[in-house]
Amino acid sequence: MRNVLNSYGRALLSQLHGKILLLSAVPFILSVVLWGALLYVGLQPLIDSLHALFTQYDFFRTSGQVLATFGLGMLKAVIVPLIAMFMLLPLMILTALIFMGLFAMPAIARHVGGRHFPQLEKKHGGSLLGSVGTSLATFLLFIIAWVILLPLYAFPPAALVAQAILWGWLTYRVMAYDAMADYASVDERHAIMREQRWPLLAIGMVSGAAGAVPGLLWMGGAMSVVFFPFLAAFAIWLYVLIFIFTGLWFQYYCLEALARLRGQRGMTDVAPADA
Repeated sequence: MRNVLNSYGRALLSQLHGKILLLSAVPFILSVVLWGALLYVGLQPLIDSLHALFTQYDFFRTSGQVLATFGLGMLKAVIVPLIAMFMLLPLMILTALIFMGLFAMPAIARHVGGRHFPQLEKKHGGSLLGSVGTSLATFLLFIIAWVILLPLYAFPPAALVAQAILWGWLTYRVMAYDAMADYASVDERHAIMREQRWPLLAIGMVSGAAGAVPGLLWMGGAMSVVFFPFLAAFAIWLYVLIFIFTGLWFQYYCLEALARLRGQRGMTDVAPADA
């Protein structure tokens, strides 16, 4: 736990570095352009399809009764846009993660590795294709588990716990790969992912909880046509900032774990430099 907290503190300080703050620009612009185009072309057809489905199977009455049970009857009028945004949210997060892996994580690795782990040998056990493949494969498994666990929403506390674990798992699988892509060999990465799975999952869960804030903004856009573009863009920007901080957190923790692993194996020349 001490290593988790230490890496958290170092990530928080690095987040304020001007170079790191600028990293948010490229993923943010790409995400806004991509999702601006997708929402402009596809959002209304998606809402129309869901509306027709709700009308055909009388889901409006059923959903209204369920919402009224929880004192949320006022949401009945916007239930279809809310569901549409709920369906799109994981895809939006996936694109932000991929853009992070492509454009931000390499710079984060150079920043953290060069400043704090200058003697740590790079073994290049990961690749660009490996990063994208890991993101897509992990996201596919996430979606399957997410769909299977949807019935838990009938009991909100259980649903919240399940979603926190799922988002934590998704985040740590993707971020840990990117954090070690340049420095760890394949065997070293597998060893760290196996030996440090619980601390890595904890970092992912905390980061996932922080990601709930922009998620609420994204969902809230369904209730306001006028402010939706601004809320959606602000949500994407917050996600990018949170992912950059998360990337820094994973980078510090994983490189520290890699230095310890090599030290245990007799490679004593890779101790990290002072912060």
